[in-house]
Amino acid sequence: MAVSSAFAAQPLCAQDVAPTPPPSSPVASPVAIAAPAPADLGVDLFYAARGQAPLWLKDEASRAAAAKLPPLLRTAALDGLANGPMLAAEVEAAIARGQPADDKIISAAWVQYARTLKGPVAGVSFGDAALKPAAPSAPAMLAEAAHAPSLGTYIDAVAAVNPLYSALRDAAIKQGRTADPHVQASLQRLRLIPAAGRAVVVDAASAQLWMMEDGKAVDSMKVVVGKTTSPTPLLAGTIHYVTFNPYWHILDEVALRKVAPVVIKRGVSYLKAARYEVVGDWNSDAPPVDPKSIDWKGVAAGTATVHIRQLPGANNMMGAVKFWFENDHGIYLHDTPHKELFAKAKRNFSLGCVRLEHAARLAQWLFGRDASPPGGTPEQHVQLDKGVPVFITYLTANVTDGRLAFADDVYGLDRAPEALAAAAPAQTGASAVAH
Repeated sequence: MAVSSAFAAQPLCAQDVAPTPPPSSPVASPVAIAAPAPADLGVDLFYAARGQAPLWLKDEASRAAAAKLPPLLRTAALDGLANGPMLAAEVEAAIARGQPADDKIISAAWVQYARTLKGPVAGVSFGDAALKPAAPSAPAMLAEAAHAPSLGTYIDAVAAVNPLYSALRDAAIKQGRTADPHVQASLQRLRLIPAAGRAVVVDAASAQLWMMEDGKAVDSMKVVVGKTTSPTPLLAGTIHYVTFNPYWHILDEVALRKVAPVVIKRGVSYLKAARYEVVGDWNSDAPPVDPKSIDWKGVAAGTATVHIRQLPGANNMMGAVKFWFENDHGIYLHDTPHKELFAKAKRNFSLGCVRLEHAARLAQWLFGRDASPPGGTPEQHVQLDKGVPVFITYLTANVTDGRLAFADDVYGLDRAPEALAAAAPAQTGASAVAH
């Protein structure tokens, strides 16, 4: 996958409730090491359970696997393991000595490295807890290595993380950009992307979406993401169904600024012409409300509220299809009638949700078959055969044609990682902003 380094309408986000689902440092000489780092308790437990049998120094193949660790550890600061070079020296010394106790030193170093690669990712909100990284215990991690058909192949797979991660790390090392904050932040976020199976990845930095299969992009499209004043948050969730013919639930702010003044000027007939209807709440079966009963001057003044939704149709701000997934910010992916925005190099126009250049194509890929709506009635939820994870991430560094490419840090997340949480919408639950 390559990210280009170069990367209107009224707000389209909707005030909504969750729809009801259908049913390079030199290596020190061994003599320079005063004492190896002690193995942690988990490593000791692993060896106790196997009668102290070696994992790394038992034969030629396992020694060859152990020899893969020092090069990985020497550059592991880029992965987030600051003491990687020190561990590399300890592992090389342990391999050279080849004593039974040295096997534990190698295991302890591997556990530190692997745990780093499987560690938490800052600033991401997980709507699906199953997607949240959780490093296994040291005994479990080492047992997995011990049971791998090939220890060397296992080391390679864990270290690679996924194709996007390994490509960015390799390019950064090759080009001497290991200390670049954009590279480091992007690598951390890329750890979430699965190396196997299907996933949707939205990159808010370059305003692109990729359909991923086994860690590789098989299709892509442009997207519109949040303004700098309403940034699209970093999220991980799972799409279980697709909604055809969605309503657009109009934000209170939009009702105040865009709808109420026109109703006051032109009368309630404007609502019918715009395919708006007033309802009692945001549920799909909400009862209609007579618009003449609404205090429209109060709505325009911000002293009264109203629930307005736009019926499906050619001008519906949600377009023809919506992709909802569980999250605390009311964010989802959706179609849009405003295709002209995809011609712009910078596509930060939404209130947080993600507008899709080719929504129908994403639906077809998700279903693996024709993705036509099952009927003309509003809010047609169609279940996927299997849920597909979606990751909204932020990659200011990636690889294009084998070389590093950078996108603007439009949200300033790389400069101040601690501000990630503050950058996400504050609303939660049923009243969340959703585009």
